[in-house]
Amino acid sequence: MRAHRSNLSSTEAGFTLIEVMITVVIVAILAMVAVPSYRDYVTRGNIPEATSRLASKQVQMEQFFQDNRTYVGGGACAADTTASKYFDFTCGATPTAVGYTLTATGKGAMTGFVYTINQTGAKTSAITTTGWSNPSPNSCWATRKDGSC
Repeated sequence: MRAHRSNLSSTEAGFTLIEVMITVVIVAILAMVAVPSYRDYVTRGNIPEATSRLASKQVQMEQFFQDNRTYVGGGACAADTTASKYFDFTCGATPTAVGYTLTATGKGAMTGFVYTINQTGAKTSAITTTGWSNPSPNSCWATRKDGSC
């Protein structure tokens, strides 16, 4: 018996260098668009940690005031640097009998973000991160790059 030989076509299956390079370029372009968008998405996802915690601390301060008729000694004004991975919480100044300012200051990936709220409920944003804007007028917590709240 004779060994049977299959007929090979003159073209072999596979990718040419040009095809591979075009694919690499397409993936690089997609990454240039996707990575910054993802980074902004992650940043926006960390902001509610500050705003919700500030709102909670504000409620605690108001409860303390209702019980004591002063904000001095309100426990929510104690420095809190361990409860959050991205923000430190403090009172901007020592609380007085009639007022306080709670502050969330970004750390780590959120450096450059500072949010405040006081006894009247006035909210402000002080964002110094490149590409981000503060609201105008600055009377809310900015949650988007354009300064919108």
